Amino acid sequence: MEKLITQPGPLLQPDGKLATVGWSPFPLLDSNLEKANFYKLKFLQPLRLKRWDYYGLTTKTHYFSFTVSDIGYLGMIFAYAIDFEKKVMYEETVAIPFAAGVKIARNSPDGVTEFENKKVRMRFTTQAEQRKLSIAWKNFEDGKDLNAELELNLPEKHESMNLVIPIENNRFYFNRKINCIPTRGFVEYKGNRFEISPNNALGNLDWGRGVWAYDSFWVWASASGFTEDQRTIGLNMGFGFGDMSASAENAFILDGKVHKIENLKFQYNSQDFMQPWTMTSEDKRLQLIFTPFLDRHARTDAKVLLSDVHQMFGKYSGTLITNDGETIKIQDLIGFAEEHHARW
Repeated sequence: MEKLITQPGPLLQPDGKLATVGWSPFPLLDSNLEKANFYKLKFLQPLRLKRWDYYGLTTKTHYFSFTVSDIGYLGMIFAYAIDFEKKVMYEETVAIPFAAGVKIARNSPDGVTEFENKKVRMRFTTQAEQRKLSIAWKNFEDGKDLNAELELNLPEKHESMNLVIPIENNRFYFNRKINCIPTRGFVEYKGNRFEISPNNALGNLDWGRGVWAYDSFWVWASASGFTEDQRTIGLNMGFGFGDMSASAENAFILDGKVHKIENLKFQYNSQDFMQPWTMTSEDKRLQLIFTPFLDRHARTDAKVLLSDVHQMFGKYSGTLITNDGETIKIQDLIGFAEEHHARW
């Protein structure tokens, strides 16, 4: 049985060990990373702390993503756009030594994450039930700017996957994944303006904090969309890092309610990521086939630093069974599934 976290408290004890492990449908823990304790040389610890806010927006025609991250010795600011019809993508990244000028919010329910230089401005503001994204990226593609002003309204009752996973040698992964966030605003991309409203677009957030093993590997799969009867449906699945005996991140989210899935098996061809993937739970409550149509392959190899990700965009089809026994049919739900290798 996976462990459910039910009480608020700190993430880390005074000695740097995790105060608890497991998952919860709401954010309960304070990200007190200043208590982290995994190196004898304390001054080196900040260089191994990883913090990021990754926002995605799924529309009927595109996927837009905006990220501000601080991985200790480097800040990574990036944005990308996926065109579903043309099956093409474009991505820009700004790397900042020692994350100078990068500001990261302490916790997921409130605060400001931002970065700005002469080329790009990203500001993510969270307060109460509202999240605001403001993005301005000069000469993003074809000499045209990327601009976005978005409001993501997250009702207090909207559930999410909040996860604490231990990793050996006092490392850990603290994460919140939110799917199907109602969103309003606009995105300007390649000279086109996309009007965003909750009936044609949904936001998602991957909020990560922690200290990973230097050599890491993980798989993550996600989607935010609508069922045939226009209920919101989100997917969040993954494996590959740390000790998941207390909890894994596998779940689907129907109309803002998490339905937890245990013992999920992935099958895919790591020699040909464009082949269909399958995700099947032991109890058959989740049975999905994911058919990719685009490979977002992003690789950075700086010898001591490596990031190699195949983020596959495609369509999910299959069945889900809720906690109450209702069968939900999924047909051509656009989302992604990725395999990521990192030395960081």
